[in-house]
Amino acid sequence: MFLISSLAETNRAPYDLPEAESELVAGYNTEYSAFGFALFFLGEYCNMILMSALLVVFFLGSSSLPFFAVKGSLLQGIIFGSKTAAVLFVFV
Repeated sequence: MFLISSLAETNRAPYDLPEAESELVAGYNTEYSAFGFALFFLGEYCNMILMSALLVVFFLGSSSLPFFAVKGSLLQGIIFGSKTAAVLFVFV
């Protein structure tokens, strides 16, 4: 349920109705250009990264591995980053 609701929150397929083709000629797609337009898309991708990180923390054990005791903050960061990147791959 969390995965489906996060897909809907980040406007990814099949919940991408706010970006329908008939609405691309109006709204922020035509009002903003260059830096302002890039900030909208940067915000969308930051939201995807945040939802991926929350899914990893809540459901995938954050920075731990099954059957292994992991010590060291660098290794834990690498594990957390790789799990987040794997979940982010589902979004893209």
